[in-house]
Amino acid sequence: MNLIQEQVDTPALLLHKSQLVNNIDNIAEVAASYGVHFRPHIKTHKSKDIARLQINRGATGLTAAKVGEAEMLVEAGFTDILIAYPISHPLKVKRIQKLRDRARIIVAVDSVEQATKINNELDPENPLEVWIKVNSGLNRCGVEPREEVLELATAIGDMKGLILTGLLTHAGQAYGADSITKIKQIADQEVSAIRESARLCEENGIPIQHRSVGSTPTFQFYENMEGITEIRPGNAAFFDMVQVGLGVAAQTQCALTVKTSVVSVKQDRIVIDAGSKTLAMDKGAHGNDSIQGHGLILEHPELVIGSLSEEHGIIQVAGDKGVQIGDILTIIP
Repeated sequence: MNLIQEQVDTPALLLHKSQLVNNIDNIAEVAASYGVHFRPHIKTHKSKDIARLQINRGATGLTAAKVGEAEMLVEAGFTDILIAYPISHPLKVKRIQKLRDRARIIVAVDSVEQATKINNELDPENPLEVWIKVNSGLNRCGVEPREEVLELATAIGDMKGLILTGLLTHAGQAYGADSITKIKQIADQEVSAIRESARLCEENGIPIQHRSVGSTPTFQFYENMEGITEIRPGNAAFFDMVQVGLGVAAQTQCALTVKTSVVSVKQDRIVIDAGSKTLAMDKGAHGNDSIQGHGLILEHPELVIGSLSEEHGIIQVAGDKGVQIGDILTIIP
């Protein structure tokens, strides 16, 4: 048995630090090639140590999905955080206010109603920085590009508790793309939505200092970044089998693996101790037919983890596959 098998119980999530660092450096190099900053999303790792690695290797700020993530980052000493989520509940606004003495906090907005709710909770003498979230095709949160952006920007201009400084978008629909060609088309739409919206705002006297785009599938494929100021990939720190399936990363770039033990072998199935608590039930949020099962087993890539319960992974087989109870398997999740 190797050292990991002897010292690490299963199931275990293993981080390959040198590959993590290589991936972070790659993001920094891509951003530099565009002449823009990078503000990585931390929702994949939720780690102050990895966030510090990202800052030390060139990130100019961080992106969070939740107020709790922002609180963790501020407590760890980070001072420039975008909450890329339309916050409106008064309790969340109060939590954000407590952070602002120690950090620059930016909040995404995507409607006049939401902006009004935030504005009503704030002191006009200390306005909160907001960026408008633009829908570039994901059809989740975000106003439509151009005219709807201008309408919201104009409304924010009349709100004393808010100050508009930027636009952002996330082309998450790229996770459902069936080719690199399609990913490149989505990347172009993502950039165009921000560029054209910012241009329209500025033609109407509303300055837009920050123009932010980014998803892991698209961040390497932008062809014209004129007017864009930053990218925000998140999963690219680790990569996974979704990214490999999309063709935007190689297996060797995946920085996380799961070690699991074979706990039962039957004629028609193999059972491992990595279940849904370890591997999670989803296979990518927006659909990707290249994903088979719940991760790639490196020692037996022909086997498919077809179903999960909380503590069990089930691999359906027909006959002997040379797998025995106690075998240690390595999964790229």
